[in-house]
Amino acid sequence: MNTILALDLATKTGYACNCTGLGSIISGVQVFDVKRGESPGMRFLRCRGWLNEMNDLVKPDIISYEQAHHRGGAATACGVGLVTVVLEFAALHKIEVTSVHSATLKKWATGNGRASKDQMVAAAIRKGHQPQDDNEADALLLLYYTIESLGV
Repeated sequence: MNTILALDLATKTGYACNCTGLGSIISGVQVFDVKRGESPGMRFLRCRGWLNEMNDLVKPDIISYEQAHHRGGAATACGVGLVTVVLEFAALHKIEVTSVHSATLKKWATGNGRASKDQMVAAAIRKGHQPQDDNEADALLLLYYTIESLGV
């Protein structure tokens, strides 16, 4: 079985991984905030550093990320930047990358492509998890979706 690292990329990035070496699923939220007086680019450097730590810990064969529907502004710039960091990281480490549109994931998880954050959290709970927020819930559901859709 391939090890998959699923990411819901944002300032508060949800992650989930089926750690084959550890025999379990790990998940959580990693925050890439920029502190007062720091360059906005620090968010992306923190993301790259965290990806290196995750690579050392779980050695993913596949990184799957949720393609968010962006409406412009700072959140879009952040999301695009984080996706760029992930794509660069994956290329550097020869890790396969796949993405899933948020509406596709929501439809798969809840039957509704416009599901709310609460509905996505409820779907993750039905899978036996207790996500701390919608970011972790999305990552957990993305992990299950990727396992099912890729047949890994």
